[in-house]
Amino acid sequence: MTSQPYHLRGMVVSTGEETDLWIIDGHLTYEKVDHATTLAESGWILPGLVDAHCHVGLAAHGGVDRATAETQARTDLTTGVTLIRDAGAPIDTHWMDGRTDLPRIIRSGRHIARPRRYLRGFAVEVEPEDLVSEVRCQARSGDGWVKLVGDWIDRDLGDLAPLWPEEIARAAIVAAHEEGAQVTAHCFGEESVNQLVRAGIDCIEHGCGLDEATIQTMARDSVALIPTLDNLKIFPGIADQAQDKYPKYAAHMRHLFQRRTWVVLKAIEAGVPIYAGTDAGGTRKHGTIVDEVHALAEVGGPDFALGAVSWQARNWLGVPAFEEGTRADLIVVDRDPRQDVTALEEVSVIVSGSLNLNSEGFELG
Repeated sequence: MTSQPYHLRGMVVSTGEETDLWIIDGHLTYEKVDHATTLAESGWILPGLVDAHCHVGLAAHGGVDRATAETQARTDLTTGVTLIRDAGAPIDTHWMDGRTDLPRIIRSGRHIARPRRYLRGFAVEVEPEDLVSEVRCQARSGDGWVKLVGDWIDRDLGDLAPLWPEEIARAAIVAAHEEGAQVTAHCFGEESVNQLVRAGIDCIEHGCGLDEATIQTMARDSVALIPTLDNLKIFPGIADQAQDKYPKYAAHMRHLFQRRTWVVLKAIEAGVPIYAGTDAGGTRKHGTIVDEVHALAEVGGPDFALGAVSWQARNWLGVPAFEEGTRADLIVVDRDPRQDVTALEEVSVIVSGSLNLNSEGFELG
């Protein structure tokens, strides 16, 4: 059955060109389609937004039921996010695949952590000697990514500390690559991120402890950074809660918070690939991608932030946007986001395959 064809005209933000686009059977074409319904005659068109660090299926207590996971995903879609890299979830969400009313998800399987060294209910927990085999398992259950917990508070030390010996981490990364998967890691502090970059990791989440030498290595080796800048605002509160029992850890978290924008600025200057991620799920609500774009724009400017949340992120994940015949994933906003990224708060059109959210009665934004 042929779906209703659509037409859009507007300024494509990534190219700066006024363009006509048609959508037929959920795919883009630049050839005119007769009898198409025009969704936009003006405005600014972007590839659907990307949340490169998101957790669909995760809440503060751990895994959620299907209805809750679906609500999380739809919340993200209604803010213009049509593609998610899920950075660890304790439930299998592959049942969402093929649903045009939900974002496409590229999964990392479950977080991998050591026993009692991460948030309860989030991760599969293994000792270092079992890390390689677990990485192989998660690589086979995900969609080309594996998520390690690189560091967390060591209560015996009273501060952040790496979870994995460097040589074991290196062997685990090699194993993931043999399985056709890339590896990303949660890293707050200095030691873990330096070790994991040396070990050949593909992506770093948060990365507040990065130094200039490691940033240069990431740029050389095209190791991506997902800084989750807006979410890092929780650090002072974490420090306040830990102050009495773990004063060293509290001081460390405050220090990392203070240097977060310096890290991103140095990474931009070095040429590290940087992408937008909210860390939604767990204790953070979904639907906050514009807050992260705004935080990135404050450091690197609007053009940098828009690429990080849209076309550049999609290229990184191997999901093209505006090529002839590709699946239609795009949004339209009424103001130029290159002048003010808060224009993304006012999405007027979201197309996800053959689905036009306006026509389906979703509340956008």
